[in-house]
Amino acid sequence: MQPSDEELVKAYLEENDQQAFRTLVERHQEKIFGYLMGMVKNRAVANDLFQETFLRVVSAMQERRGSYTHQGQWLSWVMRIARNAAIDHMRKQKKWADVSNEDDEEGRDFWDTVPDSRPFADEDLHHEEQKEWLEEHIQELPPEQREVLLLRQETDLTFREISELTDVSINTALGRMRYALKNLRKMMEESGKTSLAESADSWPEKGP
Repeated sequence: MQPSDEELVKAYLEENDQQAFRTLVERHQEKIFGYLMGMVKNRAVANDLFQETFLRVVSAMQERRGSYTHQGQWLSWVMRIARNAAIDHMRKQKKWADVSNEDDEEGRDFWDTVPDSRPFADEDLHHEEQKEWLEEHIQELPPEQREVLLLRQETDLTFREISELTDVSINTALGRMRYALKNLRKMMEESGKTSLAESADSWPEKGP
């Protein structure tokens, strides 16, 4: 049985178990790098931000002054650090602007209307051409919509965790995901990607 994240964290903090920390990094590196890559769309920059993220993680964990206090939420904590690193970079490049919270214009709750945590699960979406198309057009989404979609798609965080990480309400996080999918579907239809658009209409729904 594999040790949990918290067991590995405890081993690293209390016993300076470097292998435990390496296991944590290896377990989550694809999710974290995938999010960073989606945010900056540059492999070299994403690699730099990945390294910066874990330099900050090691520093914070070694200080042990309340930097990591959320038991059972180590990945969410690391993702917050990765997000801050990405936003710091994007602000320097003037590619990020803080946005106000926007809930659904009808004031509805989205608990029962959001897609599954893997909205692109349809097997057709795994074809390389379609994957490349999606990656390209995800970059055209507004930053706040793109970020929520990437956090959900790349890291499997719950919407509750995403809302805490991005400092918005759960309904706002859900709404941003809904609009991201709506905008992607519109792009699909406009570009003639009818099979993708039809798949979007049948994406399964699931709460946070």
